[in-house]
Amino acid sequence: MKIRSVTVFLLMLCFSGHLLSQTLPADTSDPRFFLRKELAFKFIAHTSGFGFGLSKSYSPNVFTKRCFETEIVNMKSPKEVRTVYPFADNSKSYVYGKLNYFFLVRAGYGYEKLLNRKPMWGGVEVRYLYHIGASLGFAKPIYLLIINYIPNSDKYTLTTEKYDPARHFYDNIYGRAPFNYGFNQIKLHPGLYAKAGFQFDFGSDNERVKALEAGAILDAYPDGVKIMAFNDPKNLFLTFYLSLNLGKRYNRNIKDNDKKTHN
Repeated sequence: MKIRSVTVFLLMLCFSGHLLSQTLPADTSDPRFFLRKELAFKFIAHTSGFGFGLSKSYSPNVFTKRCFETEIVNMKSPKEVRTVYPFADNSKSYVYGKLNYFFLVRAGYGYEKLLNRKPMWGGVEVRYLYHIGASLGFAKPIYLLIINYIPNSDKYTLTTEKYDPARHFYDNIYGRAPFNYGFNQIKLHPGLYAKAGFQFDFGSDNERVKALEAGAILDAYPDGVKIMAFNDPKNLFLTFYLSLNLGKRYNRNIKDNDKKTHN
């Protein structure tokens, strides 16, 4: 009786193993399953602003990705406080003491290494990443609407002027000027950046990128960047970021390979 039970159990195990081999995805060496190329758009929020980016990756194997990325983000000072001219209802808010808007463009290369592979039935795949590259900063001067009082009168006129901390104060700043002023006076700040973090891929579709990325970025500028008028120029900007990455994975020659297989 025991021998018969064991025989039946072994037969069922072999049969279930055969069924499982028919239903499970192919091995990762199959190009229709292991997608080597990846293109993703990035929506970035960090401790000093926000931005967006684009990343393109290539996976020589399931454990490693080689990545190229570009990002555009703004950078604010932690000392920025918005205020308004208190004696007018339609004045526009501004940041007192802010000398420059600061934006930066990054372009870098890096690697992602697999820590936890996503099970075939779903879950979260975890990778750690590190990138280095060039960072180019753009400092655009702030322009304000300035009140010019008419002598012996309660009237005034408004002029658009570049912010000057020696002449412009709370009592004569009416508000911020349109953003288009000052583009012809942008100062460039070439530098470098380094990034380290983790990526959590939670997408259920292997051909779609749905991932959260979190980490830290250090931007360095040798000549220093001045955002606030009453602070010294900064050479180093350390920020912590969170980005949502959405895109696709693909193999360029999948269709060609399939045609050759069928023929």
